[in-house]
Amino acid sequence: MARKLKISLSEEELIRALRNREKIAVEALYDMYSSSLYGVISRIVIDTATAEDVLQDTFVKIWNSFTTYSSDKGRLFTWMVNIARNLAIDKIRSKDFKNQNKNQELENNVTFIDEQRNTVYKPELLGIKELVDKLKPEQKSILDLVYFKGYTHVEAADELGVPLGTIKTRLRMAIVQLRKHFN
Repeated sequence: MARKLKISLSEEELIRALRNREKIAVEALYDMYSSSLYGVISRIVIDTATAEDVLQDTFVKIWNSFTTYSSDKGRLFTWMVNIARNLAIDKIRSKDFKNQNKNQELENNVTFIDEQRNTVYKPELLGIKELVDKLKPEQKSILDLVYFKGYTHVEAADELGVPLGTIKTRLRMAIVQLRKHFN
């Protein structure tokens, strides 16, 4: 199998190729700067897959906004590092990223705790199953869907063919009934 040679251009040649939107510019950018830019990004964005996405976004932004680069303001590498750094910071500050990390942390922690303590959720050991069995059938079915099977209120309403308001009322009444056993 033939090994692909890495492309290396002088900074002036690379700038000229980028300005002319030549294919070789993209290949040279990647070959010459991907590992350095990835290093900058991965110090900010710890998750490997997300860091790789940010690297790709960095190259796209470099390509699409190259007209804003001015050699009078600094070297090409410095300009690219700033783009990579800013995109990485934007990523970790984004609402989606924060929510994804919170959810991931919770999942990982629960799994870690379960593995450490070898715990398994068994409501029958708490006596909850018997208490739920004493509820009215319509309350029991909603409680089962929402709390034991993870349905949302809307999904439970769709599943049971009952209006959302009725689901919420029956669920509230079921919880009130269960609370009586714990007071």
